[in-house]
Amino acid sequence: MKNLIFLILATLLITFCQPKTVDLSIDNIAEKYVRLVLDIGQYDVSFVDAYFGPDEWKIKDKKSVVFPSDEFIQTASELQEQCDNLLKKEVSDSEEYRLTWLIKQLIAVKTKVEMMAGRLYDFDDEAQRLYDVKPPSFSEAHFDSLHQRLDSILPGKQALSKRHLNYSKQFIIPADKLDTIFKVAIAEARKRTNKYLQLPENEDFVLEYVNDKSWGAYNYYLGNGQSKIQINTDIRFTIEKVIDLACHEGYPGHHVFMTLLDNNLYKEKGWVEYSIYPLFSPLSLISEGCANFGIESTFPKLERIQFEQEFLFPLAGIDPSKIDQYYMVQEIKTELDYVNNEVARKYLNKEINRDEAVKRLEKYLLFDHETALRRILFIDEYRSYVINYNLGQDMVSHYIDSLGGTSDKPEIRWSLFGDMLKNPLTPSRLADH
Repeated sequence: MKNLIFLILATLLITFCQPKTVDLSIDNIAEKYVRLVLDIGQYDVSFVDAYFGPDEWKIKDKKSVVFPSDEFIQTASELQEQCDNLLKKEVSDSEEYRLTWLIKQLIAVKTKVEMMAGRLYDFDDEAQRLYDVKPPSFSEAHFDSLHQRLDSILPGKQALSKRHLNYSKQFIIPADKLDTIFKVAIAEARKRTNKYLQLPENEDFVLEYVNDKSWGAYNYYLGNGQSKIQINTDIRFTIEKVIDLACHEGYPGHHVFMTLLDNNLYKEKGWVEYSIYPLFSPLSLISEGCANFGIESTFPKLERIQFEQEFLFPLAGIDPSKIDQYYMVQEIKTELDYVNNEVARKYLNKEINRDEAVKRLEKYLLFDHETALRRILFIDEYRSYVINYNLGQDMVSHYIDSLGGTSDKPEIRWSLFGDMLKNPLTPSRLADH
């Protein structure tokens, strides 16, 4: 009897002491990743930009009083380790794609949790961890040379900032015409996008006008090809912003990007990790980069000028004969956009204070004081996110050009662009081309 009892106890001991088997399938890791992001989203309303996965995964329990950062970091680390272990095995190309993408997203998730818990990173280190890319740096001499070019174009003898503000006033859209002009631009952007991309029949979005925001416009993807796009009416929009925002937020920008991810990766392939969009992650650099790249793809320069001259300028009551000079100015201002990154870097690294940051934005981006303050509010809220617009666009453009999708080959360009919208690469992989 003693021997029998000993044998039973030994068997039980061996059973309980054996390590638990862990389901290391990619789908299992992906589900845990989604649930982790949803959990973290309880503590920061801007963390989850969109979720359209299973309803039963949505958080129903009340969040704890204390932010469980250590628990979140540990979970993210464990999932990252599981991805690394799977990559050491023989995997297919699509499995390698998913695992690499998940690793980059998990690094960003872990970093954001650390920041929510109070840790601060150097601007470049933060950008690398969150968006999987090292931002370039530009000297003030570079921006001074752009100012010299602008100085030769704008008429008058006043200071350049004053001349630019006075010059820009004639291109401001009257508030009572804003909705009409946006709807005309959106309809044209949609028609041009549909020429090259096959979108679901039910896709659509509603347009809302809001105020008291740090941004100019925002797309909220709701799932099943539906979005809500908000426009901040605190901003006095100049005429070129209409097509920029119609494309960036709508066609072929965020609305199309999220619709195609939803259909192509989540619904068709069952890759549940794409049913959630954590804002502070590498996916944002691809999303913002594609959204900005889509503007020029949809409206190449000469076609854009012709459309605005024929339709948008007259609708806004702006003299269409001034459009050529206006776009010479806009091209230089596009190059000046990297000022945002440099000011954010110095400001967030505490090399300059708030007042100095505002003055630099006024000087180099030629902002009025109100616009400069709004940009600082954006940097306060979104920090190194600013790199995703300009650097993201340049990286997407370089990638597509390197594969033969140059502006003189629109069919190839749109084909490559469509592939990116449906199967986004990690930024580091994009940079390898």
